Amino acid sequence: MTEFDPVPESDTARRRWQEGTDTFGRVYDAVLGVTSPTSYTEIAELADCSPNAAKKHLERLAEMGIVRADRENSPAQYQRNDGYLEWQDASRIANELSIDEIIDRVAALEERRTEYEDQFGTTDPTEVSVFDHDDHEAVHKRMTAINEWQGTIRDIRLYELARQLSQNDGHLIPA
Repeated sequence: MTEFDPVPESDTARRRWQEGTDTFGRVYDAVLGVTSPTSYTEIAELADCSPNAAKKHLERLAEMGIVRADRENSPAQYQRNDGYLEWQDASRIANELSIDEIIDRVAALEERRTEYEDQFGTTDPTEVSVFDHDDHEAVHKRMTAINEWQGTIRDIRLYELARQLSQNDGHLIPA
């Protein structure tokens, strides 16, 4: 294996998901799957490539804004940039829906958020305790509702971003 050998020896199961995926694609997929700062050596293992190849591609992804790099640690730590992924989702929505469809979707989501606020008597889902009941089923229902409420809040933010992108020809700020 050379210093930048893209695919070291690996098991058969791992090779199947890599067919047709180059080293950059595997590193990209691996870093998007991690949820906390991770060393480039660990990402190299996930992407089944050499640490030097992983670091090279992670640095490129950091320059592109797709990942965040913490070079103060040794070895350097990388994690996905959730803001970039939200912008990517909003951009997809802006391309797929009209401004009116986006506005209608935001209105429906805001209505749902209001229903959750009325149900729990607060505007902040983090203020709700899900363990106020002894009944396991009731706790499970409250946990599900809180999770959906937080998803609704996230979707409102995402569709609002999509609306801004649509109304400003793909820019967040009017030109």
